[in-house]
Amino acid sequence: MGALDRLRDLGEQLPAVPPPAAAYTPFTRVGDLVYTSGQLPVVEGALPMTGKVGAEVTLELAQPLARRCALNVLAIGAEAAGDLDRIRVVKLTVFVASDPSFTEQHLVANGASEFLGEVLGDAGVHARSAVGVAVLPLDAPVEVEAILQITG
Repeated sequence: MGALDRLRDLGEQLPAVPPPAAAYTPFTRVGDLVYTSGQLPVVEGALPMTGKVGAEVTLELAQPLARRCALNVLAIGAEAAGDLDRIRVVKLTVFVASDPSFTEQHLVANGASEFLGEVLGDAGVHARSAVGVAVLPLDAPVEVEAILQITG
């Protein structure tokens, strides 16, 4: 079963690559590596939720937002590689706009990491950093950037 089939089994479909919100490109390819720009949890051009995790946004709401960021990363990977089955996730950095008392950024990041593993199998297993920040663009609760490798 391919990655697109697993994606469909999870009730998802590959979205269009979200357009940049400022002066940058969605990704840069260097050899077989693809460096994505940070992906917000944009759905059809809009953020479904804004605010700080641990204040306006709960952990339980933030994890699916991280998953959506990862889905947008997959869209970039598919565009860069021409096929979702040709990408491997090397590293994720997950930024979480956090209330000062919130310390579970790693659990928010699991929303992205676990999803990538479900879709890509072993090719979705990756190194990761989860970072709490004061604010993200457009007051997004979470942002994910990735380093992908094109295989085959």
